[in-house]
Amino acid sequence: MTAGQSPELSWRGDLPIAEAFDDPYFSIHDGLAETRHVFLAGNGLPERFGPGFRVAELGFGTGLNLCALMAAWRGSGVDGVLHFTTFEAFPMRVEDMERALSAFPEVASETAPVLAALAAGATRMRLPWLDFRMVVGDAREMLPGWDGVADAWFLDGFAPERNPELWEPSLLAEVGAHTALGGTAATYSAAGAVRRGLADAGFDVERVPGFGRKRHMTVARKG
Repeated sequence: MTAGQSPELSWRGDLPIAEAFDDPYFSIHDGLAETRHVFLAGNGLPERFGPGFRVAELGFGTGLNLCALMAAWRGSGVDGVLHFTTFEAFPMRVEDMERALSAFPEVASETAPVLAALAAGATRMRLPWLDFRMVVGDAREMLPGWDGVADAWFLDGFAPERNPELWEPSLLAEVGAHTALGGTAATYSAAGAVRRGLADAGFDVERVPGFGRKRHMTVARKG
């Protein structure tokens, strides 16, 4: 696929599967619970929230991670703006995002304005409490030029054996370079190469219990 091209999908109910990677976008068991376990709890959220908190993500997919994050942010009562930047090479069609998110009515409405903006062709949106940006393109090319840093990273590419590009040591080094001191990263993957790449990027890395049938996942903190 060419960067910027929408992925071809097959569906298992409302669960989209990327045909190019033969991998689902979230857990068949409970995608929302998986997101909360891996990316929120894995980054110590919502406990670490504070005004101006910055989250960055590799792999926007359906937008489910943003849905869960927004719900947690608004439920936390923290004042100020949440900054969310996501890097996505193959943006899903908005109608496909809406179909996937329909399985999670408790959070899908949180991202209605974002999906509306994406449907209109925008990749940047500001609300009184949210600054959202989607960077479209190969993260290996786009992340080095990003002028931001993150307090927490959601590393949510497809499985490393199917999508090795998003787990290359050089890209993980850029993740480290764009992480604030004391910042964190979390991923569902416990692959040794991923953990070594994060360690080489300046993170203290830990393997912890994963979600559902996954025995382990990875959390990391930049010391």
